[in-house]
Amino acid sequence: MIDLTNIKLLSREMLRLKLQPYQRHFDHENSDHRLIILLGHRGVGKTTLLAQQLLNSVDGDLQSDKILYVPIDHFLLNNEKIYLIAERFQMMGGQTIAFDEIHKYPNWSMELKSINDTFPKLKVLASGSSALEIHKGSHDLSRRAILTYIHGLSLREYINLNLKTAFENYSLKNILSHHEKLAHPIISTLDENNHKILDLLQRYLETGYYPYFLALQNKQEYLLTIEQDIHTTIESDLLAIYPHINGISLKKIKQLFSFIAESVPFTPNWSKIKSLLSIGDTRTLQTYFKYLEDAGLIRTLLSASQKLQKIEQPAKVLLNNTNQMFALSTASPNPGNLRETFIINTLKNAKHEVTLADKADFVVDKNIILEVGGRTKDNSQIKNQKNAYLICDDIECGISNKIPLWLFGFLS
Repeated sequence: MIDLTNIKLLSREMLRLKLQPYQRHFDHENSDHRLIILLGHRGVGKTTLLAQQLLNSVDGDLQSDKILYVPIDHFLLNNEKIYLIAERFQMMGGQTIAFDEIHKYPNWSMELKSINDTFPKLKVLASGSSALEIHKGSHDLSRRAILTYIHGLSLREYINLNLKTAFENYSLKNILSHHEKLAHPIISTLDENNHKILDLLQRYLETGYYPYFLALQNKQEYLLTIEQDIHTTIESDLLAIYPHINGISLKKIKQLFSFIAESVPFTPNWSKIKSLLSIGDTRTLQTYFKYLEDAGLIRTLLSASQKLQKIEQPAKVLLNNTNQMFALSTASPNPGNLRETFIINTLKNAKHEVTLADKADFVVDKNIILEVGGRTKDNSQIKNQKNAYLICDDIECGISNKIPLWLFGFLS
């Protein structure tokens, strides 16, 4: 019979270390489900959210025997099967168990399925890489598990954490229809505390997406951590999920990401990239792009016409978020690229579909047209188009269909 003594001690110590004063957003509609898997790329706060969910279930009691936090890659597990850990835990009266970085465990889907089926009174939480392929596993968890995708902080969350404010999020429809009404109270509240929204936006674009900005006050240390997380994602997480990737393939994936980081935003030319990186066929190159996007390192966009024709070649490739741009660039990123990356990140994180427009920048949810630019940008590119909006940087408040860029940071 497995002895949980050391694992329990480890659990309590890890929960104490992971305890944070702030609470991240969680899908409360599904918070009582028996099997919840948190997905997201490195650094977005999955472990913190796991710890919060465990402790919230026992009113913050770190010594409770009802909860257990299990870091999959810790040496104290000594190759123990997670099924046996869960079995022993529930036999001892345990109620909620959390497995952190489940993608590093062989046969994770089979054992999570068995745990879920065998112990109906046990609630299971797990976290994994955003590249985790749950739907493709032979032990299909998609019908049993609630998948919750965890993203980096929104501008709103960043401000709330920094300034101890309690700003609410708004729907896209609300922002488009009532942006003047929504923006003024935010501006006024910040002004009362001697803060400017445009200054906060700039700080967020550089160092506000990942919650660890709270611990890493030094900008260079923060950006270096992002760069290190990117390397770990490619060299460790992808290999754990796709063990068939060999050394040559891994080298090509790293070269591809370096090429993308230096080129964004750009329209990929398959032939040129294959030749440049000595990749044999288009299908392999497309697979590498998928790996990088699933891992939360890049974003790809189709054009609206491609979407209709079901053409899967990306029309534009960008990095996932603006903090990555600052971490990977030797010079200050182009303001236009920053705006595009910010707006796409905020919209996609809020579960909106974004494609490239023919006569403007983006089409959102198939019927909303957005043109993004600086404060002097005019309406010429969206003139006479229905449901079209001008999204402008460097303005605090907008008017009519001219909306401040920063307000989209309040979508989530």
